[in-house]
Amino acid sequence: MDARQVNPLPSIIPARRAAAPDTGLRLAEPDILRTDHADGSFVLRSSVPLGDFDRCIGDWLTRWAAREPDRVFLAQRRGAGWQTVSYGEACATVRNIGQALLDLGIARDDPVVALSDNSVNLALLSLAAMHVGRRIAVVSSAYTRMSSDHGKLHAILASLHPGLVYAEDAAQYGAAIRSAELPCPVVYTAGAAAGEIPFTDLCAASAGPGVDEAFHGVTGSTVARILLTSGSTGAPKLVPNTHRMLCANQQMIAQCWRFVDEGHPVVLDWLPWSHTFGANHNFNLVLRNGGSLYIDDGRPAPGLIERTIEGIRQVRPTLFFNVPKGYDALLPSLEADEALAGALFGRLDMLFFAAAALPQKTADRLRAVARGVRHQSLFFTTEWGSTETSPVVTSAHFFSSDTRNIGVPVPGVELKFVPCQEKHELRVRGPSIFAGYIGDEEKTRAAFDEDGFYRMGDAGRLADPADPNRGVIFDGRVSEDFKLTTGTWVSVGALRVRAVSAMSPYAVDIVVAGHDRDEVGLLVFPTAKLRTLANDQDGTLCGKSLGLMPEVRRALGAVLADLCRGAGSSQRPARAVLLSAPPAIERGEITDKGYINQRAVLALRADDVSRLYSDCESVIFPDRI
Repeated sequence: MDARQVNPLPSIIPARRAAAPDTGLRLAEPDILRTDHADGSFVLRSSVPLGDFDRCIGDWLTRWAAREPDRVFLAQRRGAGWQTVSYGEACATVRNIGQALLDLGIARDDPVVALSDNSVNLALLSLAAMHVGRRIAVVSSAYTRMSSDHGKLHAILASLHPGLVYAEDAAQYGAAIRSAELPCPVVYTAGAAAGEIPFTDLCAASAGPGVDEAFHGVTGSTVARILLTSGSTGAPKLVPNTHRMLCANQQMIAQCWRFVDEGHPVVLDWLPWSHTFGANHNFNLVLRNGGSLYIDDGRPAPGLIERTIEGIRQVRPTLFFNVPKGYDALLPSLEADEALAGALFGRLDMLFFAAAALPQKTADRLRAVARGVRHQSLFFTTEWGSTETSPVVTSAHFFSSDTRNIGVPVPGVELKFVPCQEKHELRVRGPSIFAGYIGDEEKTRAAFDEDGFYRMGDAGRLADPADPNRGVIFDGRVSEDFKLTTGTWVSVGALRVRAVSAMSPYAVDIVVAGHDRDEVGLLVFPTAKLRTLANDQDGTLCGKSLGLMPEVRRALGAVLADLCRGAGSSQRPARAVLLSAPPAIERGEITDKGYINQRAVLALRADDVSRLYSDCESVIFPDRI
């Protein structure tokens, strides 16, 4: 459906929460209905119907190209400045690239596969593929850049059966791609060899009537993107996202955040398009609402966070998205530099976090910095969803000081709470939910219950059992929780967030151990600052030696003692060890978004788990400070 024919939405009235600060933004008030079932489960849904939404992603691009052709759509760093592409320029180039894809005979079911980081060219190629009814699959660049063994990449390519493969620079990505010996065209922005295609050749094609015919043939059920899950427990699953899913989800977001529907957001973003947060949420939100996306070439890591800081000073975004690890990396600079804080918060409508739980201490520090440089209260919020839900299921479109509150179901989505162990497992149904994994009927059957609800694998509980409008508290991953030998269930998510917050600034992240053990233990990834305190002879951190340092043992022992006070056995860490190596993305220990994978770390670091439960002198105990 065309957005110009959208039905009028219910009027928005001020939130009922008297304590909520005035952010100056138009936010929908939650109106959530609850239905209870005899088996102890219950379902939440919004009373507000989902409004009409567009037919396909290309409708957004063509609309803004017609209305405001000169408005900046995409920008990428070039030297000290930015190379920009307007909506009019983007639409014309997308049509030309679409013609080139048709001329190359790319089949509808054979995706255009990209192996590079975010760039203007990747954005244009992705939109071109979707414009002519083809699908784009962006594979994490970690499989090519950070890994010397390309076996997993080659297996992924074989499962995707690409119709075309793209990468920015052959010097960086060529070895991995060429060793795969692919029977399809390969395109590079730079360094294309004989038999390979320069990206400029795609742009040089001249769009003909076939492009318009293909565009008008795109329907809601046409697959737009294929995303890969992390694959931590085996081969990555292939998740198809249709145009209907993606367009419906952006309509859901707009009905919660009315202010994005009333302006042109300016976004500086590094989050990778190989994941749903960066691609389906952030990229689509900018495009749907006629905004400007400045592609950040920084990362939340030493030596790269400086690029993000420079980008903040130059762009002064109106929306800012990040993962908890990203905010931890930014905070020291924001607290020390009032001008930088003003650049980030000065004209910001919304600060947003997702992908992992945010420690309360981090949120409080960010709010404190914002108060020092702005007059109105900061709208600091989150949403919850997954790759399979394209992605938003719940939205905290109201004020909450609790970072665990993931909000309420967005319009059009049903959220079911099913008793599981000592928690409630969350399941979801609606037009933005996928229909099944590509080429894996067994995993598809296991992913849905008998009523067609997708099993998220997460747990949740009502913030206020008497009022579902107060939101849902994220209660960890059901699959991560385990039992001690006493039979007590350990809520990994809750303990991890408490521990990370308490161990700041010593720990960058934590993994909870203790399955079939008598007590809970912590594997601690130390911060870069802490890692500089102890090096072995070749300059590499030795976790054991760091754990032997008296000042480190005293500090972390005191933290463990505080965590244990008043806590039951399931939330009382009895020991901890410091790890030598940071989490490795290429081994599946962490995603591009910075989220630690509990199961992968525990499996891959079995020796450290054994050390944790030994009497090794590097083990830190709360009662031996």
